[in-house]
Amino acid sequence: MHENFQTSDMVLQINGISKKFDEKTVLHDVSLQVKKGETICLLGPSGCGKSTLLRCINWLETPDAGSIHVTGVRMGVRDNGVVKMNDQDLSQMRARIGMVFQSFALWPHLSVLDNVMLSPIHVQKRDKKTVREEAMLLLQKVGLQDHFAQFPAKLSGGQKQRVGIARALAMKPEVLLLDEPTSALDPMLVGEVLSVIQSLAQEQVTMVIVTHEMQFAKQVSTRVVFMDQGHVVETATPDQFFSHPATEKAQKFLTRFHGLNH
Repeated sequence: MHENFQTSDMVLQINGISKKFDEKTVLHDVSLQVKKGETICLLGPSGCGKSTLLRCINWLETPDAGSIHVTGVRMGVRDNGVVKMNDQDLSQMRARIGMVFQSFALWPHLSVLDNVMLSPIHVQKRDKKTVREEAMLLLQKVGLQDHFAQFPAKLSGGQKQRVGIARALAMKPEVLLLDEPTSALDPMLVGEVLSVIQSLAQEQVTMVIVTHEMQFAKQVSTRVVFMDQGHVVETATPDQFFSHPATEKAQKFLTRFHGLNH
């Protein structure tokens, strides 16, 4: 990885994001920059704000303070933050941010292929024939080209999640957000999903991943961002973080995953 990135290499800029639910502050002044081709793994104890941060990035949750820019364009608001984006502008911005949910969120009444094709055709108004060709290539990439005509109910959890990844990629997003993509899976099926994500990282697809899979985070990330109680506590390369965590909170967190901090 080169250190001297141009501004044009910056895909995601998160500046001072804060978020409260009722009286509980879930994110405290979180800032993070993600460059083109990076794979950022967000680590930290359950409830520390990782998933909320992802949901703020694509405006599924509206931050209380701070700003988010995707390839230089501010998310959710216009005119220096004075005017909220209308639904059409927001949906165009969201199209630049792929999202893979832990619960798959596939349309049960649509085939695998139609699930992947739906948003490029209806949101991006792209040509159906071209979208179909691209969707079949994406299903091939995730190893599901033979299942294109099946419906989600017939798929395993791992297959559903791989369809979810193909569906997110079909929009050709600037950045892919993955929220604990393996947490709802049977342990036997986790590997097939992680290997797809690993291949995307090798292709330098820009990703921000919330995960509890420490070994995977160590292998796949270009940077690890460790969060605790709504704060970014530590940012480091995976080698630094897993071998020599700089903060006591990170050290304590890693001791729960035997052997991974040495």
